[in-house]
Amino acid sequence: MNFVFDIDGTLCFDGKTIELDIQEAIEQLIVAGHKVIFASARPIRDLHPVLPGKFHHFQLIGGNGAFTSFEGKIECVSFDEDTKIELYSFIEKYNCSYLADSDWDFAYTGEQGHPIYHHINQVDAKNIQLKELNNLSKLVLFNVEDSLLKELATLPVSITRYKSEDIYDISPHGINKVRGIHNFGIRDFIAFGNDQNDKCLFEQAIHSVCVGTQDVKKYASEVIYKEDVAKRIRNFLRQDIPCV
Repeated sequence: MNFVFDIDGTLCFDGKTIELDIQEAIEQLIVAGHKVIFASARPIRDLHPVLPGKFHHFQLIGGNGAFTSFEGKIECVSFDEDTKIELYSFIEKYNCSYLADSDWDFAYTGEQGHPIYHHINQVDAKNIQLKELNNLSKLVLFNVEDSLLKELATLPVSITRYKSEDIYDISPHGINKVRGIHNFGIRDFIAFGNDQNDKCLFEQAIHSVCVGTQDVKKYASEVIYKEDVAKRIRNFLRQDIPCV
């Protein structure tokens, strides 16, 4: 079976590491013949520091589906030129703070104390000017006004709000984690997630596990606490689930 794992709030709870017990449970799935895919809101650049090196060559989905990586080769979907120009104009009009992602480098103007800033891999990537990015594949906006939201709604984009961080995640239209999974030719999967960007996974999965009690739990097959993640992964090994 294909197992799809979100990272932050699902496998990683400090923004930096995945507990050894969870790593070992995932490895047991692999040894048993199952396939593991990691799917995160983080771009691939920011997945590498938190994901153990032994998993870097796996099928990875970043930027909520804007980025895919396998065996180290990264592919990305970017905003079309007209949409990119409109986004630039909105940023200037509303004087927005933002995190803009390209295939690797980024542009950041938000507060350095914001949690998202500490997730950026600044060892391997550079913070450059917005219009110097090779492409624009994902945009995070801080402190968004209602009038800006109305204007964004006129563009061919997908918008996800993260209430806990007070940010809006903007991606090209139709981009989500399921799109990334389909890009790998995968249709049947079991999903672990915890946040609004995992709703699409929960709706499409054969079985879904929500870690924690956020609103998205209503779309999941079951809800568990973070202390039970490794145990729940291992429990799948005791069930009659076909391998890939």
